[in-house]
Amino acid sequence: MSSTDLNAIHRRDRRVVLAGLGAITALSWAYIIFLALRMAAMPMPIPMAGMGMAMPQWQPWSAIDFALMLLMWAVMMVAMMVPSASPMILTFTSIHRRRRAQGNAFVPTAVFLAGYAIVWSVFSLAATMAQWGFHQAALLSPMMVSTSPFLGGLLLITAGAFQWSGLKNACLSKCRTPLGFLLTEWRDGRRGALVMGLRHGAFCTGCCWAVMTLLFVGGVMNLLWVAAIAAFVLVEKVAPQQWQVARVAGLGLMAWGGWLLFATLL
Repeated sequence: MSSTDLNAIHRRDRRVVLAGLGAITALSWAYIIFLALRMAAMPMPIPMAGMGMAMPQWQPWSAIDFALMLLMWAVMMVAMMVPSASPMILTFTSIHRRRRAQGNAFVPTAVFLAGYAIVWSVFSLAATMAQWGFHQAALLSPMMVSTSPFLGGLLLITAGAFQWSGLKNACLSKCRTPLGFLLTEWRDGRRGALVMGLRHGAFCTGCCWAVMTLLFVGGVMNLLWVAAIAAFVLVEKVAPQQWQVARVAGLGLMAWGGWLLFATLL
């Protein structure tokens, strides 16, 4: 096969994978938007007599409620994280195509993506359990926003401090250099692709988990807040000065959290 033919196939593979990633992301956002609009249309709690305020009604979760909430988190992570993972996935596709031209076995890009999604699904389970705990403690509103300035401030300060940590820097470095990651982590076969996807997902989760907890601050179903966090994650990975972006954001988050905590004392 000539280099011209190989390049043409390479471009076709990238277009197919990019179209698939776009479709997955669009469907995930459509599901999240549907849930947000459905929740917004639900009747608000009846105001307490003589007090002029709405009192949230916390009901115990059933097993179905937990499963649906886990599904919501998993789909949300796909909607938020697949765009920022696209450069890594496309680079995997390119390297694999060239290795296949040298006689290596075919491995679908979906196997790599599955490993990535598995890790974020585990994070979704942890987030669902955290939400269940906050729900039981009556710390979330019906729209899944923190009702406690102390909790919100603590989450903001934690996320801001993590932006300055060595772990954040190490994980972010792995996430923003697709070619370097794959060249050092490459494994052949379907199992190897799955392991690479799992490892990339682990680094990505290690980089972004603290920022994701801020969904409880701005609202898990606040579409603008969800989109803002997803955009920030993408900027962190592609900006030329990503470490400076992380540090500046960390300072802003800690200042915001400190202000919330200070306000609780007034």
